[in-house]
Amino acid sequence: MMGSGMRFRAMVAAVGLLFLAVTVDAVAETKVNSVRLWRAPDNTRLVFDLTGPVQHSVFTLSAPDRLVIDINGASLGAPLSVNSSNTPITAMRSAQRTPTDLRVVIDLKKAVTPKSFTLAPNAQYGNRLVVDLFDNPADAAPIPAPTNVATVAPVPVTPVDPPVKLPPAPAGKRDIVVVIDAGHGGEDPGASGSRGQREKDVVLAIARELQRQVNGMKGFRAELTRTGDYFIPLRGRTEIARKKGADLFVSIHADAAPSAAAFGASVFALSDRGATSETARWLADSENRSDLIGGAGNVSLDDKDRMLAGVLLDLSMTASLTSSLNVGQKVLSNIGRVTPLHKQRVEQAGFMVLKSPDIPSILVETGFISNANEASKLAASSHQQALARSISSGVRQFFQQNPPPGTYIAWLRDSGKIAQGPRDHRVSPGETLAMIAVRYQVSPATLRSVNNLASDELKVGQHLTIPGTELAAKE
Repeated sequence: MMGSGMRFRAMVAAVGLLFLAVTVDAVAETKVNSVRLWRAPDNTRLVFDLTGPVQHSVFTLSAPDRLVIDINGASLGAPLSVNSSNTPITAMRSAQRTPTDLRVVIDLKKAVTPKSFTLAPNAQYGNRLVVDLFDNPADAAPIPAPTNVATVAPVPVTPVDPPVKLPPAPAGKRDIVVVIDAGHGGEDPGASGSRGQREKDVVLAIARELQRQVNGMKGFRAELTRTGDYFIPLRGRTEIARKKGADLFVSIHADAAPSAAAFGASVFALSDRGATSETARWLADSENRSDLIGGAGNVSLDDKDRMLAGVLLDLSMTASLTSSLNVGQKVLSNIGRVTPLHKQRVEQAGFMVLKSPDIPSILVETGFISNANEASKLAASSHQQALARSISSGVRQFFQQNPPPGTYIAWLRDSGKIAQGPRDHRVSPGETLAMIAVRYQVSPATLRSVNNLASDELKVGQHLTIPGTELAAKE
């Protein structure tokens, strides 16, 4: 018979094996079910879909170049396969190092710089492991446009105003630069319609059409923040605009609301003192959360005296916000000609993507994709063209009245080649009627008459109509 000591040791061993088995099952219960890939101009993003949280580590090997991803506490739930064309990846392999540790090896065409992080579940996806492979600067190359997004046929643009024959630009007169930002992209699909319409696809199609139309206007040049289906952090979008020398930043969206009955287009400018409506607050919170999908850059004034930095930012932001509200109202008025409006005035909310103190910025909500009727319209190329035409018309009207110095449009205005129509001015703190009259080269009496003012007293935020000039409109 087995002695008591042997029985005790056997029981301890059995308990240990049972504990080990339970531990292994608990740690390895997370499965890696799939991997998705997006290519951006300077990086490749891999997203591993997980059934639960994991720990991981990433390191590179050379000769040949490889990337090793160790995912602890996980096992493979399905074969991993991606279309790696136009990326640095040549192949992907995986093996279970232990019952609880999965190793993924990525064979590379060239060395990359990896960055990785995990994401908690959201409305679209569960737990995820994100691995970004950044190209070395010397290796970066243009990436072909993706074929899995809605496209717009190159149909001639029907101008809102009659065509004007413009003279050639003199030397040294630059174009006005409009940077167009298609919201969301890649791992962040944005809102979805009832028939599978995805915001990221719809707004990219509208942004491309808007770019085409703006580039068709003499004296203007349009650039896109993203040209394909990939993710850019919110602050990264404004950094792109700054690097491209933007005179205006236009972010295009097609969002959803808790109520499927919500409808209509909107235009937003930044507010640092609270949203102008509950809808504005809800949309801003929703959009700002999308930045959790990736890291965010920031603008630093650390090399400036704190008080000076504050004054500079306040002055710049005030000027940019005034211009943002001005161009936003013109865009909104034109959009109202082609689709119903959600609000009749420019709304304000704390959208992170609008927080650029040196660039006038607006966010155009082209409609609610959560509304079945509007989702169908937004997916139609004819409606996309109409929306783009209304935005480009508002942008053109704003810059014909407020052209940046040194631009071709400023030269046209100053040389009397285009008419100067009535303008809208929003009174800022400290401004007087006399100051505004000097700025726009009109008399205080004319301003009083045009605006039916009983006195020279003004209120902050008050809108004044600035009368137009009598310049010749065409040649």
